[in-house]
Amino acid sequence: MDLTKISDPSFLKELGNGELEALASDIRSFLIRELSATGGHIGPNLGVVELTIALHRAFDSPRDKIIWDVGHQAYVHKILTGRACDFSTLRKYRGLCGFPKRIESEHDVWETGHSSTSLSAAMGMAAARDIKGADNHVIPVIGDGALTGGMALEALNHIGSERTNMTVILNDNEMSIAPNVGALHNVLGRLRTAGKYNKAKDELEYLLKKIPAVGGKLASTAERVKDSLKYLLVTGVFFEELGFTYLGPVDGHSFEDLEANLNYAKKMEGPVLIHVLTKKGKGFRPAEEDKIGTWHGTGPYKLETGDLIKSPAKAPGWSALIAETVRRIAREDKRVVAITPAMPVGSKLEGFASEFPDRMFDVGIAEQHATTMAAGLAVEEMKPFLAIYSTFLQRAYDQVLHDIARQNLNVFIGIDRSGLVGADGETHQGVFDIAFLRSMPNLTIMMPKDENEGQHMVRTAVSYEDGPIALRYPRGNGLGVPMDEELREIPIGSWEMLREGSDAAILTFGTTIPMAFSAADRLREKGIDAAVVNARFIKPFDEEMLKNLLEKKIPIVTVEEAVLAGGFGSGVMEFAHEHGFHGSIIDRMGIPDKFIEHGSVNELLEEIGVTDEALAEKVEELVGLSRQKGMHAL
Repeated sequence: MDLTKISDPSFLKELGNGELEALASDIRSFLIRELSATGGHIGPNLGVVELTIALHRAFDSPRDKIIWDVGHQAYVHKILTGRACDFSTLRKYRGLCGFPKRIESEHDVWETGHSSTSLSAAMGMAAARDIKGADNHVIPVIGDGALTGGMALEALNHIGSERTNMTVILNDNEMSIAPNVGALHNVLGRLRTAGKYNKAKDELEYLLKKIPAVGGKLASTAERVKDSLKYLLVTGVFFEELGFTYLGPVDGHSFEDLEANLNYAKKMEGPVLIHVLTKKGKGFRPAEEDKIGTWHGTGPYKLETGDLIKSPAKAPGWSALIAETVRRIAREDKRVVAITPAMPVGSKLEGFASEFPDRMFDVGIAEQHATTMAAGLAVEEMKPFLAIYSTFLQRAYDQVLHDIARQNLNVFIGIDRSGLVGADGETHQGVFDIAFLRSMPNLTIMMPKDENEGQHMVRTAVSYEDGPIALRYPRGNGLGVPMDEELREIPIGSWEMLREGSDAAILTFGTTIPMAFSAADRLREKGIDAAVVNARFIKPFDEEMLKNLLEKKIPIVTVEEAVLAGGFGSGVMEFAHEHGFHGSIIDRMGIPDKFIEHGSVNELLEEIGVTDEALAEKVEELVGLSRQKGMHAL
């Protein structure tokens, strides 16, 4: 079938089982071919081909609300709703989004890039339906990994207690990005091996009906026998005790099984949970055999062999550099432990876990728990390293503020993927952490200019004994600078003058330092001498250096790959005001007050005007104003 001719999923209702199988095969071939060029979340999508087809066949989207918990599983949904023709632009600048996007299609009823949100959203949509007196179906699709998130469990509890009409699809492939962990994962493991629960339950009820219910005592005994046998079966008890009708486990690659259970669920009153077993990466051998999450999401790859296409790395990756430096220090300091919310692979902690299995904690998709657990470890004088992506740290705001910063605990927060991340788009851009952390008392925030300074900042963070400290580091690789053999501590709050200048000063840190140098070179050609400062401590400031710059009465421009509202530049302006430098010329460059969509980092910076050329023009303009102001003063 030519998938680019699909306009909506209504055609699925006319297909027979053989045609559905052929369609599934065509979709898998299409995804494997297209993603070899664009990259993307291939493993999750190959696993939900039959499930997605069956959902769109059984329900009437968009009237019926299909809600994808983590939107990276929505590629098949996008194909069936008329977007196959745009797949060559997937995750590219101004192209097809890698997650559901409401402005893309009426079938995308919920946007998400963070897990464990679908059930709460579904409860809201179902409540609205009931208030309005409508009769449409609400169908959240949540993975077994996302079910470990506290928010998902809160929603399960509420849905079950309200007896809300809803069909929850539990897509169980035994993995999220990395292999899943935890007691709930083990419960699902027992369910997978318990056989078909509904069949066993029906047979049990049939047998109990054969007992002559003479008198209340025997009837009561029969109920107790039924309850005891239900627990003995170790099947859907967990969900049924929460108020759900449990169906499954269901073969997620069998159209016959999927159709039977979906149609049965549609007739049920109250919440139903269908436990669907799928194989992540199905149909593509490298993805099927992946046990650590390499094929969860990839860049381009060779179609014939499955080999990933990567440019030769000229420098260590940031995540590996930070994690391995922590591991190095952990060899001499037994207090050092590592915590990750389901990202041991992304945060490159596999080596730490292998060497120190008793000091490594993967808590699953549970950012709040991970953060407060780190606080608990710190109370007992351990040195926890909490490795967490910037976009996921947002989910633990209260725990950082209330449990770590308020108690002034020595927790080292490694903020991975800080700054723009590119193709994953607005749900994953790590641009908000400075703004929401800077206002927290007791918290130190720093970001290195290169990987050598980065390893020294790890040493600084582990050695720091005066409260929490956060180290921001970007996605991708370092610059390839020489690395010192000995680690050393960097004085807290110290900045570094990288280039002297008498006409203006550019204050920046991390990934935008090369941009500042390039702008300073442009300015020098125009006779403007601009200083470049590595403002590596975002909090606290180097007050002495900043006062000296303000006293010179030269223009200052701050640059940050983070939101301007409440960011580093705002802090510089606040400092100038608080210390009486009211006539200072200060301007800022950074992320404007909007969400930044997907594309390459350079394309996105160009779009928002954060470039060396724009920076040079801004500094030149401010120097002109400063000189004009000086002439008027004469």
